[in-house]
Amino acid sequence: MTLLQIEAHDHDGLAHVVLTGELDLSTIAKVEQELARIEGAGPDTVALDLSRLTFLDSSGLRVIVSADQRARRENRRFVVVRGPETVQRVFAITRLDEQLELVDQLADLNQA
Repeated sequence: MTLLQIEAHDHDGLAHVVLTGELDLSTIAKVEQELARIEGAGPDTVALDLSRLTFLDSSGLRVIVSADQRARRENRRFVVVRGPETVQRVFAITRLDEQLELVDQLADLNQA
């Protein structure tokens, strides 16, 4: 069984990256590689979809924060689609929910 699956879709300058499973120390390298590949293509927006995540630890959070920082440096929009309550709790505890652009679903992107 794979602990983490990654699906990436490109929609006219929007890279939608869906993570399914657990984002932790054992899976961050896979996410970092995929984000580097996607960012290299130069999308206007990267949407990291956490709605299917079952677990997120501090190392996974670091990957998300790093991706946000790279996007800011490169004038790219970086958006996080909220995960389930257990995942969102990590954002609330660290107060990163106040610093990152979060949406409830991908369809909310145009309104954010």
